[in-house]
Amino acid sequence: MPLTLQQYASYLDTRDLPWPAPPAVQPAKAKPHLVAMRDVRLIAWNIYGTLLAIPTGGLLFEHPQKFVMDIALDKTVQEFKMWGSMYRKPGQPSEYLAEQYTRLLDEQRMLPSPGEKYPEIVVQRIWEGVVKRLMQKEYQFDAAFFGSLNEYSRKIAYFFYTSLQGTACYDGAADALKHVQSHGHAQGLLAEAQCFTLVQLQRGLAAQSPTAEVDTLFESPLRSLSFEVGSRKPSERLFKHFLNSAAQRGFAPNQILHVGSRIAQDLVPAKKLGMRTALFAGDAESLQATSQQLKDRATRPDCLLTELAQIAHIVS
Repeated sequence: MPLTLQQYASYLDTRDLPWPAPPAVQPAKAKPHLVAMRDVRLIAWNIYGTLLAIPTGGLLFEHPQKFVMDIALDKTVQEFKMWGSMYRKPGQPSEYLAEQYTRLLDEQRMLPSPGEKYPEIVVQRIWEGVVKRLMQKEYQFDAAFFGSLNEYSRKIAYFFYTSLQGTACYDGAADALKHVQSHGHAQGLLAEAQCFTLVQLQRGLAAQSPTAEVDTLFESPLRSLSFEVGSRKPSERLFKHFLNSAAQRGFAPNQILHVGSRIAQDLVPAKKLGMRTALFAGDAESLQATSQQLKDRATRPDCLLTELAQIAHIVS
């Protein structure tokens, strides 16, 4: 039976492969502003930059440093034995893969998106396109181990992006989530994400607490993830998708607290739609908030966290 994506990630651990380290947290210059919110019944978390630390504060499709991008591409070529089915041109294998990857990424960016100003790129489709091109030159993969073409593409995506950016949960993430759950509050995810994001989150939480599981902490109907919805923040479509699911569970917008690290992308759309907001300002790398935004009533968050553990002062 083919490995799941989570099992595949664990399998890679057995091989002691070199991965980029998660970023060192750089404390932001901020003071917490904590307000007890007795009427809040649901916490909607952002992922990258809020629960998961990641270089630059968000998932990259292309790394700004060419040598980092080249290393990740070269590792992917070698790992999935792609070179034998590539159209041979002068240069390194990573150069050929970079050309194909960039072309398919650009195609994704140019896809029509009627009525959506912020369409999401679905990275597994990029890798599916790469594999389909390789298969024109008799490329094969072990379906018994990797699964279908769609499943294989997800595993390539996980390997490539894990080679590009290291991730780890912020200190106290698992305990903060378990505290919220233990006090009877529902939790959901309202975030930019890809097919492998929940695997990264699960691995980050497990490193802090073996009993912290994504599937028990976050209710499946209360997960609004950009790669599934087809839009990324600050798209109202992504937020309304979450609010519709929450409404079906009996949660009104003013009973929902959205926690994010970016005022414009995370909190302003949530505030506009009637949600309560909390800014996570625990890491200067991911924090996107200006002094003006913090003062303006239209953009100012209801509370400000400098540590995830402080959520205990807001919901109890």
